[in-house]
Amino acid sequence: MLTLFIIGFSYLSFSILAPWQLGKNHDISERNKQIERAYESDPQPVADVLGDGGAIRPGEEWTRVSLQGHYLPDSEVLLRLRPAGSGPSYQSLVVFETDGGQQLLVNRGWLPAGEANAVPDIPTAPAGEQEVTGMVRESERVHDSAPIEREGYQQVYSVNPEQIGELTSTRPGEDYVQLSEGSPGVLNPMPVPKLDSGNHLSYGLQWLAFGALAPAALIYFVYSEIRERKRVREEEAEMTAGAAPESAPVPAASADSSTEPATEPAPAPQPDAAQKLKPKRASYGSAGNNANVRRRRGERF
Repeated sequence: MLTLFIIGFSYLSFSILAPWQLGKNHDISERNKQIERAYESDPQPVADVLGDGGAIRPGEEWTRVSLQGHYLPDSEVLLRLRPAGSGPSYQSLVVFETDGGQQLLVNRGWLPAGEANAVPDIPTAPAGEQEVTGMVRESERVHDSAPIEREGYQQVYSVNPEQIGELTSTRPGEDYVQLSEGSPGVLNPMPVPKLDSGNHLSYGLQWLAFGALAPAALIYFVYSEIRERKRVREEEAEMTAGAAPESAPVPAASADSSTEPATEPAPAPQPDAAQKLKPKRASYGSAGNNANVRRRRGERF
């Protein structure tokens, strides 16, 4: 069971967890490079960055652009309760029509939500000819929550120009423009991300290290267990040998035992046949010669 767990953990570390963190680090690094390039160059005409469909070309998100035209104030939609600043906020999304007739969704910025998340007082986008600058941004996918109408505003949960176009009967392009500070109609401008890649690279390297160390730890554990069991068997064998009864010591052979045979002890002398037939002598001598016996006989008679 432990082996299967280690194999599964290593597989996830190498195939999912490490690539996930390393991929996020790569994406953030590319974003930071794009922002740096954007601030190193002057704003470009929006038509040179966004095509007829209003889509960003690969690798050009965060490019600074300039737009000349006018707002369509009746097309304003609010991005509902998106965190910005120090708490929830409402962001003003308005369609901007360029002098060339192209319609693009513009994020004017944010204002903090009021009490009980009420919609704050939002200034109307200025009328007439305007020139604004901002950064092109990729659209978000449509949120699972459906748009709502509350407090006199259409409110959505994601910045999706197609969805907003359906709500406002406009035809904005595929992506949108995020207004920069100082542009006409901007509220609190959306902050530019900090050029910091965070800890994703170190996390990715840690997952790679964990994926490599887990099998190594398993191998070491198995090796240690085998060595410990071998040591226990050897100790048990030594204890069993020490508890066995000792055999009688064998006398050491003399130095010349290899040349002379060992002398056997002489057999004890055996009595001859005459001695075996001779009657045994009484313990106290014969009855006739024993004075004590004679005395007892005289007393008896």
